[in-house]
Amino acid sequence: MKRWIPIALIALVVLLGISGVGTYNSLVKLDQGVRSQWGQVQNVYQRRADLVPNLVATVKGAAAFEKDTYTAVAAARAQVGQAAASAAQAPADPEAMKRYQQAQDGLSTALSRLLVVAERYPDLKATAAFRDLQAQLEGTENRIAVERMRFNETAQAFNTKRQSFPTVIIAGFFGSRFAEKPYFEATAGAATAPQVKF
Repeated sequence: MKRWIPIALIALVVLLGISGVGTYNSLVKLDQGVRSQWGQVQNVYQRRADLVPNLVATVKGAAAFEKDTYTAVAAARAQVGQAAASAAQAPADPEAMKRYQQAQDGLSTALSRLLVVAERYPDLKATAAFRDLQAQLEGTENRIAVERMRFNETAQAFNTKRQSFPTVIIAGFFGSRFAEKPYFEATAGAATAPQVKF
């Protein structure tokens, strides 16, 4: 009987080791999924940032006034460029995620104002270049929404696994390596429906 006790203890240690390795590997896989999806979010934001100068140039050409709107769009795009430098840390850093999201929200607001300017000028709406760019921009905004949703889904899968037992114990051994992932959140006031006035 005494001879079986060390064998049982060794078997238990081996089983716990195998379980720990499996848990670690699943956390790595989920973490990489979050990082990959974050890269896709950045990809669609970059697509929008690349379209903005074309949209502004088209609108500027047809409506040379409303310079404050163009300035706001240019300033918002510059903020997005500055926030992009720290975007790599965003999936693991809630503050970096918040700064990145605020910069993107600022660009969204500026683009909305630009589209309102375009609505004021029927000749501008009629130009094919503007219609094409507006359609591209609308498609990009839809892609952004989809990729943000997918990012939140991958972050949720990671956070659920990370917080489940016994994974939470194993993740705790690695400190911030497997920190909980932040989510994209709605901008302040998004729950209030916009008022359309003619």
